[in-house]
Amino acid sequence: MTDQPSTVFVTGASAGFGEATARRFVAAGHRVVATARRRERLDRLAEELGDQLLPVELDVRDRDAVERVVAGLPEGFERIDVLVNNAGLALGLSPAQEADLDDWEQMLDTNCKGLVACTRAVLPAMVERGRGHVVNLGSIAGTYPYPGGNVYGGTKAFVHQFSLNLRADLHGTGVRVTCIEPGMADTEFSLVRFEGDHDKAERVYADMQPLTGDDIAESIHWVVSQPDHVNVNTLELMPTAQAFGAFRVARERD
Repeated sequence: MTDQPSTVFVTGASAGFGEATARRFVAAGHRVVATARRRERLDRLAEELGDQLLPVELDVRDRDAVERVVAGLPEGFERIDVLVNNAGLALGLSPAQEADLDDWEQMLDTNCKGLVACTRAVLPAMVERGRGHVVNLGSIAGTYPYPGGNVYGGTKAFVHQFSLNLRADLHGTGVRVTCIEPGMADTEFSLVRFEGDHDKAERVYADMQPLTGDDIAESIHWVVSQPDHVNVNTLELMPTAQAFGAFRVARERD
């Protein structure tokens, strides 16, 4: 990204990492297309941040809608310099043999298919201009498995590998690609996973300092702000209080 004002297209911008990212880039003087399903939250964000932010209701699972939105952006927002594929979710923590297939499908549709649809809609114009940056939100769950992470972890492993393969395809075009892979972060993530159960969600972060939405937004801004000849392939972050899990061993009882 140059020092000149750029346009940043953010999915899942109504809360968490997406909202924090929209705030960070507007604060830095850039234009932001803030997309999400919850239009009322986007409108409140636009009222707060002013005309540098364009609120757009969008469900990334709707491929036709994604294509219409990208093709129909108004003057001043139509040239997307940075795509932040943030929309995603985790549902449930049941073991695979007990998990809800509807939950699995929703995670696949949002975390994988939605991300792919947005990327495909935005890439041609970036390649034509010879510049741009795709930032995909992965997760440490794509690298380090944990019980109940089954499909969620699988979707984030896809995001990691898709990002690397984008780099291979885009070699020589001037378009950069980064996968940001956070660990535990106190957003609406656990609230969504536990279907609105605040007590369960709060226990996830009890007695420790998790990452925040602002931490991740700052990381996204940093990778995008590197000189054009620098591509940060993958950036993995964890709270200091979190580390890799120990191996689990199931032992036979005497």
